[in-house]
Amino acid sequence: MAPRVLLTRPRDDAAADAVTLEQKGYQTTIEPLLVIEPIAAMLDLAAAQAVLATSANGVRALAAAVATRDVPMFAVGDATARVACDAGFTSVNSAAGDSRDLARLIAATLDPKAGPLVHVAGEDVAGDLAESLSGRGFAVLRRVLYRARARAALTPDVARAIKDGAIDAVLFFSPRSARTFVSLMTAARLAPARAGMAAICLSRAVADAATSAEDGAEKAVAWRAVCVAARPDRAALFEALDAWKVQQFTGSS
Repeated sequence: MAPRVLLTRPRDDAAADAVTLEQKGYQTTIEPLLVIEPIAAMLDLAAAQAVLATSANGVRALAAAVATRDVPMFAVGDATARVACDAGFTSVNSAAGDSRDLARLIAATLDPKAGPLVHVAGEDVAGDLAESLSGRGFAVLRRVLYRARARAALTPDVARAIKDGAIDAVLFFSPRSARTFVSLMTAARLAPARAGMAAICLSRAVADAATSAEDGAEKAVAWRAVCVAARPDRAALFEALDAWKVQQFTGSS
């Protein structure tokens, strides 16, 4: 029987993940832990040298906020770049990595004297992109276009599936989603069920959030397995999931 994977990203991203994973033979259940809410904002890109996008949600919010599509965009990874292309942006560059890779790409491609960079982002920003670029002489203007609101509870169907042992693995793309899941599991009195599930994590920081002690507890969260992607991108996360599947379901090492 194919393993069932719980997808925790916002719904648009999770739906795309579900298509890819189901083509690879997995069963999927979508349970967005963060709800994306746009923030109305006036955005003038006339003086911007380029736009920086560190998430697909930032791209979607930008597309809804402006009519122009010809401003150069620098995306943190390939998935974010694809969303930008799908939204009609005509000059999209991918750093194919994390915020450090994005800073390096910008420093190698753009001139600090050619104008400011606009970073479209949510209220909570991970990484030190602006600081890194400022140190290279760039002016970075952060524009908050959306907020990610944490879910207050697991849906009844997912809580029941976890309780019944029907979820084999959970995919985490961010520390916040991992912390939210741990908190919701505790609130639903499902913490012991983590021993039957694997946490597949985008980075070590995400894994730390998934395994940290909660609410002053003395012991860290226990999982059946904790797997960390070799690189902080979607493809590597799926590779980590595949490696776990081979080990757990075929007995290979």
